[in-house]
Amino acid sequence: MNEKIDFLSFEEAAKIVGAIQEEEDIEQPDRRILTVYSKDDRELCWFDFEEVMSDIPLNEVEAGERKEAVQNYILQRIPIWVLDI
Repeated sequence: MNEKIDFLSFEEAAKIVGAIQEEEDIEQPDRRILTVYSKDDRELCWFDFEEVMSDIPLNEVEAGERKEAVQNYILQRIPIWVLDI
């Protein structure tokens, strides 16, 4: 079943997201995730590190701008349901 996910606007997401942290997946130690936290330190959602990196054309992004590229990618994909957390 493919469920449609609605996303917050970039501006809405930027208002509530306080941090994006690269972490080890607790259930799969060899897997990295990017956990999104609110400004009041609540865990909102997470993204698979490898999927995000494969979606961003890092070879087209200058080294000093890669962190911002990842951040922008994630902020454009924050599900609307995080407002219920």
